[in-house]
Amino acid sequence: MSTSFNFFERGALPRPEVSPAEAEELVRTRFGVEGRAVELGSQQDANFRIDTDAGTFVLKVSNPAFGAGDLDAQDRAAAHVAALEPDVLVPEAVPGVDGRTLQPIDVGGEPTTARLVRYVEGRMLSESAYLAPPIVAALGDLAGRTTRALAGFEAELPQRELQWDLRHAEEVVTRLASYVGVPGGSEAVQRAAAEAGGALVALTQVLPVQPIHGDLTDDNVVAVTDDDGRLRPVGVIDFGDLVHSWAVGELAVTLSSVLAYAGDDLARLLPAVRAFDAVRPLSDAELAALWPLTVLRAAALMVSGQHQASIDRGNEYAAKNLDREWQIFEVATSVPLAVGTELLRSAVRAARPSTPITGTRLLEVPARAVDLSTTSPELDGGVFLDDEDALLGRLLGGEGVVHTRYLEPRLTRTAINSLTAPATVPLGVDVLSVSRMAVRAPWAGRLSRRDGAVTLETAGRTLWLDGDLDSVADGDVAAGDTLGDVTALRVQLGTGAERPPYFVPAGVAHAWRVVCPDPTPLLEHAASEGDGSNAEEWLARRDAAFATVQEHYFVDPPQIERGWRQHLFDVEGRSYLDMLNNVSILGHGHPRLSDAVERQWRRLNTNSRFHYRAVAEFCERLAALAPDPLDTVFLVNSGSEAVDLALRLAWANAGRRDVVSMREAYHGWTDATDAVSTSVADNPNALETRPPWVHTVPSPNPYRGAHRGAEAHRYAAEAVADIEALVSAGHPPAAFLSESFYGNAGGMALPDGYLAAVYPAVRAAGGLCIADEVQVGYGRLGAHFWGFEQQGVVPDIVTVAKAMGNGHPLGAVITTRVIAEGYRSQGYFFSSAGGSPVSCVVGATVLDIMRDEALQENARVVGAHLRQRLLELADRHELIGAVHGMGLYVGVELVRDRETLEPAAEETAAICERLRELGVIMQPTSDRMCVLKIKPPLGIGTADADFFADALDRVLSEGW
Repeated sequence: MSTSFNFFERGALPRPEVSPAEAEELVRTRFGVEGRAVELGSQQDANFRIDTDAGTFVLKVSNPAFGAGDLDAQDRAAAHVAALEPDVLVPEAVPGVDGRTLQPIDVGGEPTTARLVRYVEGRMLSESAYLAPPIVAALGDLAGRTTRALAGFEAELPQRELQWDLRHAEEVVTRLASYVGVPGGSEAVQRAAAEAGGALVALTQVLPVQPIHGDLTDDNVVAVTDDDGRLRPVGVIDFGDLVHSWAVGELAVTLSSVLAYAGDDLARLLPAVRAFDAVRPLSDAELAALWPLTVLRAAALMVSGQHQASIDRGNEYAAKNLDREWQIFEVATSVPLAVGTELLRSAVRAARPSTPITGTRLLEVPARAVDLSTTSPELDGGVFLDDEDALLGRLLGGEGVVHTRYLEPRLTRTAINSLTAPATVPLGVDVLSVSRMAVRAPWAGRLSRRDGAVTLETAGRTLWLDGDLDSVADGDVAAGDTLGDVTALRVQLGTGAERPPYFVPAGVAHAWRVVCPDPTPLLEHAASEGDGSNAEEWLARRDAAFATVQEHYFVDPPQIERGWRQHLFDVEGRSYLDMLNNVSILGHGHPRLSDAVERQWRRLNTNSRFHYRAVAEFCERLAALAPDPLDTVFLVNSGSEAVDLALRLAWANAGRRDVVSMREAYHGWTDATDAVSTSVADNPNALETRPPWVHTVPSPNPYRGAHRGAEAHRYAAEAVADIEALVSAGHPPAAFLSESFYGNAGGMALPDGYLAAVYPAVRAAGGLCIADEVQVGYGRLGAHFWGFEQQGVVPDIVTVAKAMGNGHPLGAVITTRVIAEGYRSQGYFFSSAGGSPVSCVVGATVLDIMRDEALQENARVVGAHLRQRLLELADRHELIGAVHGMGLYVGVELVRDRETLEPAAEETAAICERLRELGVIMQPTSDRMCVLKIKPPLGIGTADADFFADALDRVLSEGW
């Protein structure tokens, strides 16, 4: 078959010069379409969007270098994909007034062809500033489906020698490298292309060849906005690079475009590889070729862009992409070929083990492995935030030799309040000794100094030694020769001449094993990798044994194994700012609390029917915190148990069962507390399944309820009327139950005077007023210790839990002596774990620490700062409808429309996922699940508040 186009014979392909006016005239005369032309970007063609009353089209004026046969094949290929993959949207060719889809025209005295295709509705995926893992997967799926469909495209496809055909990428780079204007760029791109091309030599004959789109990138992928606000790929446009080539090249092209969003985290490519393989399985040869082809695509893209910008200086499309193309090339060449290859291969195959290394022992003395992982007991008390070298010195313990573990994520390398995952995984080991230790050559080789280290090179491997080896001279050594003596040594192996990094991010660490073998066998008899904690494996084991109705946070949850103050840490050493955990009011891992618990556990733990001092002391302190006449305490083990007991106290005292509660509220999981909980977020059937003794009043929501803003005072009068109606109907309430500061609805204050009006109506009916302080109590509001203080009332019964135990199962009911004694009509009350010695010590110690560290005042000060930052974000981001709350009990409500207040529930969930990627723990709340639940430990500082606000600003600016 003859070649219809050969790039290497043409070289330069400037765009046809066509003005918008000429485009409008062309579509009118050739296609009978009246419309307005808007120029679209293209490297080598002239494209225009044509807006008409009958719809939208795209006019494509082809580069004169391409013949009619090429263009006809493109239209037929698009139709073929649409027929086999109806879910994939493609442009449909429109016939001209003469019935032909290909219209020969003349541009600047040179013949070419014009076509009109129907506009594929949607937006370009490249409009995204961020691609979430599900979107990367959808892009890979789209590439896989397109490749699968085109494998059966049997129509005659003209033979073309395109610069975008990855079979020619190395030659393209060679020809165009001189156009690269970046200093050192020409040499770098030629070197990268030559290495990638060399890696393909043994594979080219076994890689399947078929028609492929050839340019399935974010610029040529049409996306629609999903319910969660993300752009999801649904269609492919511009079949202009259609060519017979390696099938896996389609995926390589797609991955190269994802590199623009990957930053320094190449693991972001993996969802696309998995999704492609799921619809069009990749062979071992294709997996071996995939990363070299991705590098070649990045190299060819970069030099082609530089070339096009130089020969077509009016081409704004080519010029504006130069920085992006250089960025793609830099990311593609940021790791050795072998590492990138193994990373992509491991997305669908088992990871390869490290190459076993043998040799003479490096040290004369045995070394003991030390644990610097997230789960290490040696790092308790926050010592992992100390200087790592000083910590290793303490672990040495004054004698012997210790070494760290290869590939073990080190918590000591974590980064607090960092938007990116830190490089925590070592590709070698550190050795420390109390006295100088002799270092010996493990094998014969050549000694030299490079990059500040002593290297020992032999065939196929290099040993890198960092330490006080100044006396070592360059030259040949034999196995066992002494190289010097040191007290500290860093040992790393490499299979290449260039020194690899010592620490890498956990997401790519397993791939580095192919070029950085484990050096531990040179220190002892067996390899000593980290424990291999695998979040996916443990999640599967959790799901197998732990009822999955007990759901976990996040789609792909990190494996959290440690907390310290207001931060949580996963097994990869990643730090997360905990802006969610209202249970841990003191923060995580408080040494004073853990010491108190340990002492009491060693001394005594039993139940509260025994007589011991701690229960009396703690109950006295709780009663003292409550206003008169609340003076009597019950101790329980949870908020659910506390509210359940409060209801039983009301029933016992009133001699009846009817209860009034507010809608959109959550109070617990026991039978009684679930009955009075009306939040459909926790139970979708809550409103339909209430027993007849539960009566509700409307949620007094001043933001989105029936009465808003200044009219919110109406809720109180309506609630009073509802209560009086119950009395008239013969159902006087035994209790009115509410959160005193609306937590489940999004952390908002009740309207001023609400409880001051409702409580008297309840008491007039002979009922008791119960304040559920399980979430809001204990100083979280800053200005108030109890939420009911904000309303200027005193309830008859107060329930509290969560914060009072800082995560320990501890709850309480505080009431009057008369109400407490009224329970005797039901018998006696007992909670096995409630009021145990350990629980009482926990509760008392929490109060001590809150007082001594002024946490309530901190909640006031930092909460005010955080609220101001969030209000500033609301001024700039339309998605923020309101900022509720006070102190460190805050809710940011997200809406799609500030007039209709349509909840942005799906967006809120997706935003929480993105915040987790950026190092912030956050979850949605409210019946509409559109409020960010901001209830952090009370010890956070203004720097933490700023980090959270900055992360949220970035998400709302870039996307999620």
